[in-house]
Amino acid sequence: MSKPIVAIVGRPNVGKSTLFNAIAGERIAIVKDTPGITRDRIYAQVSWLNYNFTLIDTGGIEPDSKDILLSRMREQAEIAIATADVILFLADARQGMVDQDTKVCDMLRRSHKPVVLAINKVDNFDKQMPDVYEFYNLGLGDPFPVSATGKLGFGELLDEVVSHFPEGSDVEEEDETPRIAIVGKPNVGKSSLVNRLLGEERVIVSDIAGTTRDSVDSRVKYHGRDYILVDTAGLRRKSRIKEELEHYMIIRAVAAVEKSDVVILLIDATEGVSEQDAKIAGIAHERGKGILICVNKWDAIEKNNSTVREFEEKIRSTLSFMSYADIVFISAKTGQRTGNLYDRLDVIIANNSMRIATGVLNEIITEACAMQQPPSDKGKRLKIFYVTQVSVKPPAFVIFVNDKKLAHFSYIRYLENQIREAFGFRGTSLKFIVRERKEG
Repeated sequence: MSKPIVAIVGRPNVGKSTLFNAIAGERIAIVKDTPGITRDRIYAQVSWLNYNFTLIDTGGIEPDSKDILLSRMREQAEIAIATADVILFLADARQGMVDQDTKVCDMLRRSHKPVVLAINKVDNFDKQMPDVYEFYNLGLGDPFPVSATGKLGFGELLDEVVSHFPEGSDVEEEDETPRIAIVGKPNVGKSSLVNRLLGEERVIVSDIAGTTRDSVDSRVKYHGRDYILVDTAGLRRKSRIKEELEHYMIIRAVAAVEKSDVVILLIDATEGVSEQDAKIAGIAHERGKGILICVNKWDAIEKNNSTVREFEEKIRSTLSFMSYADIVFISAKTGQRTGNLYDRLDVIIANNSMRIATGVLNEIITEACAMQQPPSDKGKRLKIFYVTQVSVKPPAFVIFVNDKKLAHFSYIRYLENQIREAFGFRGTSLKFIVRERKEG
């Protein structure tokens, strides 16, 4: 089951971004005391009790404004409302209930989604509760007083929010079927590749960028093994977003990456690798997913003896943070080199779940330290006591050392390369945690 989505909506300057940052636990949205500062929705992954959900921050809703910017913000908020499983409607206790609140409330009622009403800027519950009671007039049930800046009242509010989640949202997905998310810029051929891997036309294919509005899951069996292919909506740079639905597509694409085991990053051979491809790849890399880079439309490229090498060099340069990922040149249209993609995916899935025995791992680390001495500073040398693997998906290792300050990034990268040389780990990132331990 995919994560529920919660959208924070309300008129401008009621504190939506401040509340978003407080719940998300980090400063993600820009916060400034100027209406309209949040122009685009921003998302964050949030955990509350046993529930995990995606939280969306939206621009303020001005129901009657004819201002172009404000009307675009309203459209984005409307898309967030359509996307969300639960809507968190935020109002301002200091300003009290105004006509705009009523109009936003009418918009939310038409969505037929669960709405939780929160009243912000209640810094003193005893003195300001009469201001909160006024909002019963909206007819949305009990208003929950909160202070986004003081981080007050979040417990009861979030309890109410998660109570509206679809049944089973607090249960981890039991299906062990590998999930393969196909991501990339619009019109790169994601739906065509899904159809090729499925062997049938089950996803709409069109040359119009943005045809795929949502993530589509397709189950397929290959050589007796089940897979779930997730065709995601294309991602674009903000400067090229003209259609508001593409913001909605970003949320769904990120959610698809979150719940996938392996990500196929699809690059258009006719356009070449771009910074946007790097940003898309970064989403998967940061979340520790298995990754396969596929260069599509290779049949449309004029080639010579150095074409593949030059293209690979450009990809490696732009995606330098994921040198571990294999590159395959394919044509989803003709089927060129798509026949062995499942075999490659199986290898990546296995590597992403690989566990290395502590004894064997430390033999490799001891040899690595003998070949290249750990760094030293002011007469003190880094000493590595031992290394152990603590998790998979992605494989994560804890390195116990005498002094964390001596564990330079370059030496940790050297150790990673030695581990990769010994055990492979093609197609998956590795995480390293350095912990200090006293000698003896």
